[in-house]
Amino acid sequence: MAKIKIQFLEKPSCTTCRKAKSFLLELGADLERRDLDKDSLSEAELDRLIGARDYKQFLNPRNELFRAKNLGEKPPSRAEAIKLMSHTPNLIKRPVVIRGEQIVLGFDEAAYRKLLSGSVS
Repeated sequence: MAKIKIQFLEKPSCTTCRKAKSFLLELGADLERRDLDKDSLSEAELDRLIGARDYKQFLNPRNELFRAKNLGEKPPSRAEAIKLMSHTPNLIKRPVVIRGEQIVLGFDEAAYRKLLSGSVS
């Protein structure tokens, strides 16, 4: 059986990313990795990635900038959030796991299992 290709956007030093990567590999995923520190997402890429989803879900509440700017209480506009995430990749909730149009943000075992077992929508 062929391995399922998954896009995996990560920061290699992130413990959550390392945990997610190990789990996905155990499930037999074929990871196409992208290091967000070395190859950050452009504003256009982020805009396409977020699509019609709630952009606020992509913001990492554990990030220093998120807390300093009080983005939980005073969320930025979509355009401003995309600009901030493009310039500060640590502001993106990680890892970003993509299969087709499906996206899982952060570490979520159940969502990963579903992503690998279900068909691409």
